[in-house]
Amino acid sequence: MPEIGVYEAKTHLARILERVRQGERFVITKHGRPVAQLTAVAERDDAAVRGTLTRIREGRETLARRGLKLENVLHEGESLRELAHRGRRF
Repeated sequence: MPEIGVYEAKTHLARILERVRQGERFVITKHGRPVAQLTAVAERDDAAVRGTLTRIREGRETLARRGLKLENVLHEGESLRELAHRGRRF
């Protein structure tokens, strides 16, 4: 993977982005040390998204069959977001 310095990347950004769009990847360096990797954004994979949603639904159904309900897990006044972050240290 080619390395390019920060100054070169800044100076020739449009040209470098076009090369990235065509599939090339670059490592951007600062003072000779790698600091970032420049790659194209992956295309959205609709099949993978549908598969993930299907697995989520199946997981919910499994939990429901086992008698686990969301209201039994949430503390009073707690949101789903708060539940997801419960116990995490930031």
